[in-house]
Amino acid sequence: MREILVIGVGAGDPEQVTMQGVSALNRVDVFFVLDKGEVKQELVDLRSEILRRYATSKDYRVVVGRDPERDRTASAYVEAVDDWRRRRADVCAEMIASELGEDQVGAFLVWGDPSLYDSTLAILDDILARGELEFGVEVIPGISSVSTLAARHKVGLNQVGRPIQITTGRRLAAGWPEGVDDVVVMLDAQTAFTEHLDADIYWGAYLGTPDEILISGPLREVASEIEKVRAEARDRKGWIMDTYLLRRPR
Repeated sequence: MREILVIGVGAGDPEQVTMQGVSALNRVDVFFVLDKGEVKQELVDLRSEILRRYATSKDYRVVVGRDPERDRTASAYVEAVDDWRRRRADVCAEMIASELGEDQVGAFLVWGDPSLYDSTLAILDDILARGELEFGVEVIPGISSVSTLAARHKVGLNQVGRPIQITTGRRLAAGWPEGVDDVVVMLDAQTAFTEHLDADIYWGAYLGTPDEILISGPLREVASEIEKVRAEARDRKGWIMDTYLLRRPR
């Protein structure tokens, strides 16, 4: 039976690939890549560098599919994401069916860790639920952008005896989560941190890559700097991937 590996490859630094990840890379016959277009070509290039360094024990092929466009303006957010994932599943199912032999191993390389704000596992579940393809799935964890953020700023994610919450910019914009003083925020397209100027921030963009940017301090002092640097970086590269920790004094 076909087997699909979902391999976490870290936040962007090829040296964050784990030894377990390297072993998995060398079992793969076909690597599947979703092409996001020229704007994010450097992400494809980073994947290629990971394969060049570590996938050295057998011949493999790379199969590229076109990543469907996602409607980011839709008012029905959940429904829009579900539709996008279904169309992504269509592309992935076609690649697996046409390019992976019955006794071969395929793989998707996932930035960070596959368990944290990534759609690959849900897409594979969708494909299996359709009943048209059969394959096994194995997940290899990776170093997340959240772990990388804390390491770069040399801080712990939680305060002593206190919980943390990982959420999105969309949820943070609706208000600070109850019962926590430490909030890790991902997928923030609108700089929702500007509504919480009583907190400290540890912010990072393009973590693990040569373009990494780090800013930290009381939000009242650094919020405008982060907004400026973030906007300039996005204009320069055409995209932004950032994560941050907000910490309120106890």
